[in-house]
Amino acid sequence: MTQHLTSLTPAQLKTAIADGHEIALIDVREEGLFGLGHLLLSSSAPLSRLELLIERLVPRRGARLVLIDAQGETAPIAAQRLQHAGFHNLHVLAGGTTAWVAAGYPLFDGVYVPSKAFGEVIEHTLKTPVIDVDALEQLRRDGVDHVVVDSRPWEEYRLRTIPGAINCPGAELAQRIQAIAPDPETLVVVNCGGRTRSILGAQTLIHAAIPNPVLSLKDGAQGWVLSGRKLEVGADRVAPYLPAQAPALAQARKVAQQAGVQIVDWQTVQGFVQQDSARSVFLFDVRGPQEYQASHLAGWRHAPGGQLVQSTDHYVGTLRARVVLHDPQLLRALTTAAWVQQLGLHEVFVLEQAPATAALQAGPEIQPVLPVTFGDAVWIQPSDLAALQASAQSDAVAVFDIDSSLDYRHAHIPGSWHAGRPALGALWATEPDRFKHTTLVITSADGTLAGLAAAEWRRATGRDVRALLGGTQAWQQQGLPTEAGLARAAPQQFDRWYGPWAYEGEAQLQAFRDYLSWEVDLAERIHLDGDLPIQLQAVA
Repeated sequence: MTQHLTSLTPAQLKTAIADGHEIALIDVREEGLFGLGHLLLSSSAPLSRLELLIERLVPRRGARLVLIDAQGETAPIAAQRLQHAGFHNLHVLAGGTTAWVAAGYPLFDGVYVPSKAFGEVIEHTLKTPVIDVDALEQLRRDGVDHVVVDSRPWEEYRLRTIPGAINCPGAELAQRIQAIAPDPETLVVVNCGGRTRSILGAQTLIHAAIPNPVLSLKDGAQGWVLSGRKLEVGADRVAPYLPAQAPALAQARKVAQQAGVQIVDWQTVQGFVQQDSARSVFLFDVRGPQEYQASHLAGWRHAPGGQLVQSTDHYVGTLRARVVLHDPQLLRALTTAAWVQQLGLHEVFVLEQAPATAALQAGPEIQPVLPVTFGDAVWIQPSDLAALQASAQSDAVAVFDIDSSLDYRHAHIPGSWHAGRPALGALWATEPDRFKHTTLVITSADGTLAGLAAAEWRRATGRDVRALLGGTQAWQQQGLPTEAGLARAAPQQFDRWYGPWAYEGEAQLQAFRDYLSWEVDLAERIHLDGDLPIQLQAVA
């Protein structure tokens, strides 16, 4: 039974949010439900993925942590798991989001709302110059010297971009722009999928005091499609790497310090880490993935600067935590820190320099997994599962994919069912004759979530429940077949938030219109809540 779990009324939580101390608002509903309406400053960590997400969002066990659900049905279960892992300052929102609304407080739909609202406030307050897609096309027809820069990560850029655009993620703009626009007369147009990173990217270059004229592309790639134009797929143009130049570095330092960023030495950061039982500290390397994986400071997480600004609540779930950013050349860390500091939710620092003796690591970021009480999972190799499916006894095994329904729709193991982790029990209970199989196999993207669920259900049911070793990724890497579609998906799982790009045809166009209107309206809507303390600094 859950102990030491304090219930907070909506009024008490509203007061706690504004009291100046650390607090983590963690919504444990499924991501799709979170996207339909949540507290402005909450982060999403669904109960189905809690063990994979919570230590990234709330690394300090003693942090004041408030669990939020719809009506009080899920938060106590999450609290039990967290208490087992050592979290000991737990609270729940009494009555969940239902009570919050009844008390007269607003909910916000969508995801990354604080950062999205921040972008709109920047454009409105700083008067970021804008160009629409029709005007951009006219520039092209008139032969005006210009360059279109896509400020999203490489993977997003490759999926679809404005024809001719060059990829340069947001935190890299001030460092690399000279490589693609060396002539100060060249017009620089910054775009993204919608609005936020276009605005942030353009304003970043303006703050960097580059000599070129700079514009944000209104509504980005979505606006391009809505105008009846086609996007380019599979583009591979990338801004060449340039080392940080002294003038750009000096300007970035000035902007960051003006915003309130503190530039600190290694000893200060180590002091933060040693005090982590009293204050939460997040250590981020803001460089691109290749640089990070080649070598990074041991224990430092990866948060590409542009993504950290545009989805801060995805990386930091503890409000008013210490956030320390690192880039050996400083420029990207300073640029990123200036924006995160002005968002107003955290105390932001930049590490001046790491000592030569500092421990280094290589490879991708290690994802922490919360300890659970379910015991060890029993695993099955992809080749063994494939052989079992192909045998005369193929009806003796059923496969369940519990990861993203978006990914399942695109490719999954033939014959497998999709059911988010919370829906597994209901699916088995409502289809008892269908799932009398001797063996039940659970898979997820890399197998981690599947291992947690398989151990949990093996213990709960006493059945032969196994996890696919390496998950669906390992299945595909071994060249085993997949199929597409949602024919065997449990209904209304809300396991993921379906953004506008997830739709097709006319539904996608309407989703674009709705999304862009939603973004524009955020600047006004956040005033209804009053808890987002944006502190923009004008830069000369």
